[in-house]
Amino acid sequence: MVKKTSSQVLILLLLAFSAKATIAAPLRLSFTHTVGDQPFQLDSLRYQNTAEERYSFTRLSYLITEITFETKEGEWLPASDSSAFIDANKHILDFDTELPPNKYRSLRFSIGLPPEANHSDPSQYPAKHPLNPDFNRLHWTWATGYIFMALEGRFYKNDKSLSAYVYHFANDPNKTVINIPIQLEHERGSQLQLEFDLGKLLGFPSPLSFQEDGNSTHSHTDDSIAQKLQQNLPSSFRLSSIQQVSTIPTTVRPKPIDLPSEQTPFPFKTSRTFPIPDLPTDNPLTVERVELGKKLFFDANLSLNKTISCASCHEPDKAFSDSRALSQGVSENLTRRHSMPLFNLAWKDEFFWDGRVSTLREQVFNPLQHPDEMGISIEELVVRLQSSPEYQQNFAKAFTPGEITPEHIALALENYLLSLTSYTSKFDQAAAGKASLSEQEKRGFELFMTEYEPRSGRYGADCFHCHGGALLTDNEFHNNGLAPSTDKGRNEFTGKSSDENKFSTPSLRNLSLTAPYMHDGRFATLEEVVEHYSTGIRQSDTLDPNLAKHPKAGLQLTIEDKAALVAFLKSL
Repeated sequence: MVKKTSSQVLILLLLAFSAKATIAAPLRLSFTHTVGDQPFQLDSLRYQNTAEERYSFTRLSYLITEITFETKEGEWLPASDSSAFIDANKHILDFDTELPPNKYRSLRFSIGLPPEANHSDPSQYPAKHPLNPDFNRLHWTWATGYIFMALEGRFYKNDKSLSAYVYHFANDPNKTVINIPIQLEHERGSQLQLEFDLGKLLGFPSPLSFQEDGNSTHSHTDDSIAQKLQQNLPSSFRLSSIQQVSTIPTTVRPKPIDLPSEQTPFPFKTSRTFPIPDLPTDNPLTVERVELGKKLFFDANLSLNKTISCASCHEPDKAFSDSRALSQGVSENLTRRHSMPLFNLAWKDEFFWDGRVSTLREQVFNPLQHPDEMGISIEELVVRLQSSPEYQQNFAKAFTPGEITPEHIALALENYLLSLTSYTSKFDQAAAGKASLSEQEKRGFELFMTEYEPRSGRYGADCFHCHGGALLTDNEFHNNGLAPSTDKGRNEFTGKSSDENKFSTPSLRNLSLTAPYMHDGRFATLEEVVEHYSTGIRQSDTLDPNLAKHPKAGLQLTIEDKAALVAFLKSL
């Protein structure tokens, strides 16, 4: 044993005391939303602003950074994690972090990001990080950084017609600091309830009128709407309550299911510009499972009459989609909807055109059992596979125990589908400086990434709201103004009237391969698709605000601009 001197002991005691003094305690910030003295409710035309315009909210999401607390002594201490994403639509209303125990008199945070973070590489952030663009879906372009706050909804004009507003608050000068006085004795743990009053955001101290001020902003320099939002933000937040809590629940990632001790990791390939995906921890990608899933995907024995496979309606040379508008399975009936392309599924968390399932392992059983698709019962499928010595060997390599079960079938197919990525195109090569777009394609790109906002002198095609970012989709659900049919889309799953005629937004990658287009394959060519957005939008109560804000007659793109847009789309 080495004997320590008295000075060494003193130093160790001081270090231990210092470490103990700086141990952080859990902290939760919980956000509620109100509109004046009314509760916040999505898709409800119940609110009225100072201009006596009735309006609703269809989207509210925002980014918070630089979360710091002021001690009684005037020292500002940062929270351990200082970035948060809040989204009313997805019910993401809490942010968990840590803070050293102390007495605090003030809370400070920013709506928006400091310039160095705003213009950082968005692909660096792990899955579920507040600044991961696939998680927050507030990063749509390659040049302008994040959207700090997205506020969208509908409103009645003076002539009683229904229109829409789209307020996207962004750009470095608009980062807004919020200061809130508090009386917090933070010891073992605390929860702060913060209220965000949307009525004040749109009305105090600078009132906003959708008709007089404008129904759209992307926060360009000297934009008057953005200036009013910035003026109103500081007074829109207040502290409503503080609770002392001992613990804050944490999410534990599930462990791998039946993973053998010897497995070969599958080299998941993607672009460095893509967001980091949230791959399932309980079904890690392995060569053995991917190969087994691929074998199942192309095997006609997975259908009732052994005539079709998954690949029959998801053809590899068609970007795993179907060249037919509607597919035909083991029956003589056609499917109700067009077969969706199967690539970049690692970034999706809701599947099918209506988003009715949340995992691929659940999704795969739907076409297998559907009478108009593959029409086989899971029990019969298991018996068939169990009778195959080759499959017995394949399952033994991929799982332990190597039983052929419904769960193992689903996990193998999920593994294979997650491996299907698409990230190289002429456009990607041009962005990397390895190819060049033609002048026509460049004009199409300009139209694609430019909003239609006459107030600020911009007359683009406004495509990027739903198809922005590296993935070229927001993976959300929108009513894009198609002529109505008996298919009500997401409404048939959720039962919400606000979801009528909303369908999943497909990626625009591989677009030349995935015709025909839309959920029912109604458009045979890209020219028809562009014409729809130029002149064919149908007005309805659930039409996406980014389309409903446009003139009733449409964008009215010129012949040259429509051709340029098609040329750019083909570069994807």
